[in-house]
Amino acid sequence: MRYLTVLICHLLFVSILHAHEAHTQHAANQLAVSVVFDDAETLWRASVKDGFVLVDSSTDLGKTFGKPIKVNLNAMKIGADNEARPKIAISPEGHIYLTWTQVLKTPFAGYIWFARSVDHGKSFQSQIVHQDRAEITHRFDALNLAPNGDITVTWVDKRDLIAAKAAGKKYDGAAIYYAVSRDAGKTFAPEQKLADSTCECCRIVTANKPDGTATVLWRHVFEGSERDHNIAEIPKAGAKPEPHRATFGGWKIDGCPHHGAALARGGEANEWWGYHMAYFDGNDKKPGLYYSRMDGVAWVSSPPKKFGDNTKQAGHPAILSLSKANGDKANAENVYLVWREISDGKTSVLGMQSTDGGRSWNEPKTWIDTTEKADYPQLLRHKNTPFLVWNTAKTGLQVLELKQ
Repeated sequence: MRYLTVLICHLLFVSILHAHEAHTQHAANQLAVSVVFDDAETLWRASVKDGFVLVDSSTDLGKTFGKPIKVNLNAMKIGADNEARPKIAISPEGHIYLTWTQVLKTPFAGYIWFARSVDHGKSFQSQIVHQDRAEITHRFDALNLAPNGDITVTWVDKRDLIAAKAAGKKYDGAAIYYAVSRDAGKTFAPEQKLADSTCECCRIVTANKPDGTATVLWRHVFEGSERDHNIAEIPKAGAKPEPHRATFGGWKIDGCPHHGAALARGGEANEWWGYHMAYFDGNDKKPGLYYSRMDGVAWVSSPPKKFGDNTKQAGHPAILSLSKANGDKANAENVYLVWREISDGKTSVLGMQSTDGGRSWNEPKTWIDTTEKADYPQLLRHKNTPFLVWNTAKTGLQVLELKQ
């Protein structure tokens, strides 16, 4: 048994190194897409090909797509693999917003771009989000569109690490920076720092409180190089960020796991209570995927629930919460959790559902599998209906309605 545990840990560490190596090469992976529904039931997709971010749309749940539109005017090297990919959001007015990371010549360096279209994709205007134009790390962008129309872009940034080294000071990891637009993406306020000492190459995830406040979850570097997660709200103008530790696995590793978390709001309107979180923890004693609830007022996490088969490389979860406000207990809060597993040459998406806000869960089941090369699973909602979205090399984008 001890030998099996050691072997599993070794395989896990090797897979982490390979994932990190794959990212540093910035391989062009067209499987790394982002998708979103608009209010007219159209499915929009953002992808990357030949140095361009492409946008296309489907009115038949992804069975067919219209002609792709190029977003950026000039070809550039774009981060589109694993944890990095273009992001897309659609406003109620039909405005299209996108972000992506331009890969620069300096290793690990990048610029965060934002683009918008106010004519339903006929034309796009783009800009670099941050005012700092040093050729350093600005990577792993996250795009958040709040109900009030505010647009928040967050990313991993190493300007403080470079400054600390120049001053002969110690600095662990990178930092999280953010920039906010309150004029539908015409302009962004100068970027601000959300937190120091963050992991260098794990995706950032966001969600919104009912009042529109953006909340950010990321893997953090705590004392002793423990790679757990931090959570913080984007502060109001003039206020200071208040990060809170969200997970407590105590995984000590001198390197980035390249394995970001998933985040979803818990409850609607007056029944909002906090957030659902799903994440990977590589603690040697119990490595694997975990789910927990985070109280958004007291900032206290519930005991984590382990799920998935770690011997099958269970990872890269997605989470979705569907709830009705005003005390409707018939559908109080359905939560969907999916993840990817690989075994015997087959990649599968497994999932489980909770009908009581994550307090209890049904037994996991396989929703779809393939022998093709496959992207990470994504969850979408449209008119309170959940959909699983999965992109594979030959079959292409698949959109499955999840029965409640």
